[in-house]
Amino acid sequence: MVNILFCGNDKVFDGALTCALSILKRTSNPEPFTFYIFTMDATHIKESYRPISDRQCAFFEEVVKKHNPENRVVKIDVSALYKKEFDRCPNEDAYCSPYTLLRLLADLVEGMPNKILYLDIDVLFNRDIHLLYDKNIEGYEYAAARDHYGKYLIYPNYINAGVLLLNLREIKRTGLLKKARRLIQTKKLVFADQSALIRATKHKKVLPQRFNDQKFLHKHTVVRHFSKRLFWLPYPHTDNIKQWQVGKVQRVFRYDQFDDVLYEYIYLREKFNEGAASNE
Repeated sequence: MVNILFCGNDKVFDGALTCALSILKRTSNPEPFTFYIFTMDATHIKESYRPISDRQCAFFEEVVKKHNPENRVVKIDVSALYKKEFDRCPNEDAYCSPYTLLRLLADLVEGMPNKILYLDIDVLFNRDIHLLYDKNIEGYEYAAARDHYGKYLIYPNYINAGVLLLNLREIKRTGLLKKARRLIQTKKLVFADQSALIRATKHKKVLPQRFNDQKFLHKHTVVRHFSKRLFWLPYPHTDNIKQWQVGKVQRVFRYDQFDDVLYEYIYLREKFNEGAASNE
């Protein structure tokens, strides 16, 4: 069983769907997948912070089961855990939404597997997931690649926390996430969850950039992370193009490697929207 973890509200649906499709289409091994989704109701913070819906999860599971009937989607509401650990903490209004903090609860959720791959929802797999998932992380809390900009601006082994191969057994032994939560509760951090993880880390395995490529797409790239990046033309600026913005991906990046994933996503999104309209 390959275990994947996503975190977020109802806005992560497009990212989770495209990411899962890329995983399933690029993986030749018939081993089944479990897609865990940590979510919560945070409308007390912001009206739009609603949990991913049961209908979204049911549709998502219907899609992944077409690739393998043993695939499954597990929605876990961590609202109570979040309120206990992070309610009114200094990082609740961090640079991203409070949903980025949910992965720091993984050791507190009962029944989670010892090995799980956490993924930001703005990633696509260009090659087989087993090139990453099968990495040996015995003795390490997690494996991650360097942050494209941070490795130059902060320090050489500064990691990007958008792709984390987690060893929960080792994490529970060292108290990594417990220490990270304490930092979130007590200190205002520049990059919130990522900063807390990095500060609390004792043993990490640093992976080559191809396992979390935040700027380029090479033939050997395993994971393309569509995070905010710098563009030099027509003038220096940043943009935050996501993979579900299909027109922009094709026009700006000129990628065709993901056409099979993105065209199926467009079809499935229309199907999902039609179902929503018929239920009104």
